[in-house]
Amino acid sequence: MKPTTTGEEPPITDAPRATSVQNPILAGFNPDPSICRVSDDYYLVNSSFAYFPGIPILHSKDLIHWEQIGAAIDRTEQVDLSEQGISRGFFAPAISYDDGWFYIICTLIDNGGNFIVRSRQPEGPYSEPYWLPELNGGIDPSLFFDKNGKAYVVYNHGAPDRKPLYSGHRTIRMRELNKETLQVVGEELLLVNGGVDISQEPVWIEAPHIYQKDGYYYLMCAEGGTGYNHSEVIFRSEKVSGPYVPHTENPILTQRHLDRNRPHPITTAGHADLVELPSGEWWAVFLACRPYRGDHFNTGRETFLAPVKWIDGWPVINPDFEEVQYEYPAPATAQTSTASVPLNGQFNYHIDFTQPLDPRWLFLRNVKEAWYQSDTDAGTLSLQLRPETIAERGNPSLMLRRQTHLNGQITTYMEFTPEQEQEMAGLLILQNQDHYYFINKTADKLQLLKQTEAGYETLAEQSYTPVGVHLRIEARGDQYNFSYSENGVDFTSLLDGVDATYLSTETAGGFVGCLYGLYATSNGEPSKAQAVFDYVEIKNE
Repeated sequence: MKPTTTGEEPPITDAPRATSVQNPILAGFNPDPSICRVSDDYYLVNSSFAYFPGIPILHSKDLIHWEQIGAAIDRTEQVDLSEQGISRGFFAPAISYDDGWFYIICTLIDNGGNFIVRSRQPEGPYSEPYWLPELNGGIDPSLFFDKNGKAYVVYNHGAPDRKPLYSGHRTIRMRELNKETLQVVGEELLLVNGGVDISQEPVWIEAPHIYQKDGYYYLMCAEGGTGYNHSEVIFRSEKVSGPYVPHTENPILTQRHLDRNRPHPITTAGHADLVELPSGEWWAVFLACRPYRGDHFNTGRETFLAPVKWIDGWPVINPDFEEVQYEYPAPATAQTSTASVPLNGQFNYHIDFTQPLDPRWLFLRNVKEAWYQSDTDAGTLSLQLRPETIAERGNPSLMLRRQTHLNGQITTYMEFTPEQEQEMAGLLILQNQDHYYFINKTADKLQLLKQTEAGYETLAEQSYTPVGVHLRIEARGDQYNFSYSENGVDFTSLLDGVDATYLSTETAGGFVGCLYGLYATSNGEPSKAQAVFDYVEIKNE
């Protein structure tokens, strides 16, 4: 049966206070942030890998409350993600503004390389890609618009002459950009070889950004790899072409030197970008992680915010603390308003499908056919069962929301009458195609499946014949609990204490975080069956 209580619940509770910054500012899988300011508005993009729409665009008036306003890649004719692995696709986008245009530059790994899209409006629509084949294997590009009117692409590339001196030997390079054709011109310049001190064999110098201030060009990069040894380093030069001299107090941000056993750690801090406020304050956005045990985290690499101070002509991120803080006093831009769907702090929300789907829903690769239907009059979301599965590199009948908190839960109500034995639909928690848990309904039972490289492993099952069922996944740090209910009030455990580390990046690999999903599949066979969802409720602690 459907829930015993109906009607629309308040969509938002417990929005963050405008008097403080609550980290992460974008909770859950939101890595590789890049930011720009236009007047009193801030725009931010993150890596989205093989998820679609690609490269989400977020807007804020105060750096605290963020709302997704669009996506740079929202049409299949722009970029086709077919065959892209879940942790491939779009790497490290960067957003810039110049002379009335918003520019986003990004790497499509494995399928085309680097490209630029642009739009007069921050929310889009964005242009077809302008491809940059001359970068020839470079990644993590960003654009720099000089005050003299010239433009440049700065990016990570391999070792000089493709002869690395050690594993992880990379370089930072630059090409001039023709702003009319959006194609690179002139010679490639080598700005940084290896990192701050090549004699120490620094690894993975990447994610470069150039800034102008007080007569200097500042080149800021990530160094150390995107794991536990991640850091942010800075160089400067009197000319955009270099030579760039490293700061003697590098790194300007890292957490790798701190006690791994400290309470509530924030780790892997790096891949930063700087923004100056109208007040003259400077702040940094960067990625970091919240592990629940050791290096295990399921919420992925998230976006954090910290103040910046300029000391003796150099920027320092988080200057008054060793540890990145969960809370800072608000910047001078602080507003009293809240986002319509909060993306940080403690929040709950209830989706009853009486409104158009919000842009925080994600799909695995491009949606090329109409396999889902949102009926706002009925307040339902229907998923067509199709042969596609998550194990294949296509677009399965799967709709996803990020796991944003270490402790929380997602609940949904579904009505589903299978036509064939192999058909199933339900709720899952996904890390990648070989690592997810799936609580689902079949013709005559409920079951909890664990996806492995060898296929499904059945962890629990229970006879169940009603058409409708409420399904719940509860996150408790290093464990997940799976339960069900017929009436929406009294829930019965299908299995508790399921190992969450199996879905952690440390175990499963890759660059993404976990996502909750509504999933329906006929497992290789044609089907006319549908799974109909009545609501999705997410509660966090």
